[in-house]
Amino acid sequence: MIVDAGAALVRTLPPETAHRATLGLLQVAGPFVPRARTDDPRLAVDVLGLHFPNPIGLAAGFDKDGVVPDAMAKFGFGFVECGTVTPRPQAGNPRPRLFRLRDDRAVINRMGFNNGGMEAMARRLEERKKNAAILGINIGANKDSADRSADYRDAFLRLAPYAAYVTVNVSSPNTPGLRGLQNRSELEHLLGLLTGARANMNSRIPLLLKIAPDIDKSAADDIAAVSLASGIEGLIVGNTTIARPASLRGGQAHQSGGLSGAPLFAPSTALLRAMRERVGSRLMLVGVGGIASGADVYAKIRAGASLVQLYTALAYEGPGLVARLKRELLACLARDGHSCVADAAK
Repeated sequence: MIVDAGAALVRTLPPETAHRATLGLLQVAGPFVPRARTDDPRLAVDVLGLHFPNPIGLAAGFDKDGVVPDAMAKFGFGFVECGTVTPRPQAGNPRPRLFRLRDDRAVINRMGFNNGGMEAMARRLEERKKNAAILGINIGANKDSADRSADYRDAFLRLAPYAAYVTVNVSSPNTPGLRGLQNRSELEHLLGLLTGARANMNSRIPLLLKIAPDIDKSAADDIAAVSLASGIEGLIVGNTTIARPASLRGGQAHQSGGLSGAPLFAPSTALLRAMRERVGSRLMLVGVGGIASGADVYAKIRAGASLVQLYTALAYEGPGLVARLKRELLACLARDGHSCVADAAK
């Protein structure tokens, strides 16, 4: 397939050049990519008032501007999340800002919410077909904003009509001070602003909060309590980490930014389990961090996730990864006697 060949070629390029080339390739070839076969019914998940054909989603960061969500869905993802998008366009941090750690199956990025802004995304998404893939939109604040909470409100109001759900990203390590919005008082204010805006729209669109994997027990307690009280529907656990495990071997491990990929699997899954213990069944959880196999997907589900997302492994293995994960997940379900994904999550 032309996309497979192109993907193999672009992986030989510098990381950010490869990413831009991949998006360009998909814009051209996307309409001609054959749609993945219909998913096994055992993989279906019904949450957030939506029917997901399978629980495996593309994480935010790959398609920041909503350029190719439906082309990516054709590779078999159950849903696609675009962004992070901010109200105004911004260039992000200086290059280089994306680094491969091949030996660790990991990536470090300090992109800094580079995107074309909410108006450009809205115009693009207006052209989508009504029966297109389930689309989440991940929103953030501009780096130089005088009122970051207002940025989230503005992005939500502008983009919610085009989304199946909206993710509030307060956990990127690459915008100075942004993670402070996870503090209890700031988070109460932000989520209150967003749920109020949603009520004024007379909308039921689900709101999810994306949190950092680096939070301590006290912060986890606060985030759980505030999220439950706010009326949002779920948590995405979690974003990239600022930690640098001693096991890292890649020559770029010293770079600043957020680490993603295989080294993040264990800590992100531990936090996922901890958040499930705190919120019970009252919030839907999405497990993110280090997924590269069906067994990894299964472990996230067993730890409390209803859905999962990945990105870094896709950059290393290409779009054929998604079909393999689904085959392996089905094998895990069959091995343990589960009739469906939802059964395994109990």
